[in-house]
Amino acid sequence: MALRLGFIGIVTQDLTASLAFYRDLGVPIPDDVDPASPHVDAQLENGTALAWDTVDTIRGFDPSYVVPTGGHRIALAFDQETPAAVDTTYAAMVAAGHTGHIAPWDAFWGQRYATLLDPDGNSVELFALLAPTS
Repeated sequence: MALRLGFIGIVTQDLTASLAFYRDLGVPIPDDVDPASPHVDAQLENGTALAWDTVDTIRGFDPSYVVPTGGHRIALAFDQETPAAVDTTYAAMVAAGHTGHIAPWDAFWGQRYATLLDPDGNSVELFALLAPTS
């Protein structure tokens, strides 16, 4: 059986702020989501579910859950298709009041890359392949 990623879960301390961030990024979160919901999910174009649970929801089945602190725990990386789109998306997110962490740059591995932080401090990376050089 082949391993296939089907679900990415985000535990959030502020569901409303987290949903606003990911909506601004372009995640198709339904507009009629109740901000008091304990769980929300959205379907990405590739079929992967991106979901949010509040800390209280997680503690409902795992009372020992502790909100992680510090450092880069996991990153979500979104393909922007073109280097210019990396710059545009990063600028739009920062202009919308979201936290820019690393401004767009040309990475040595051949991608235009930038990093934002979501409201819970998770790294959200934007990337696109750079044009090959000859």
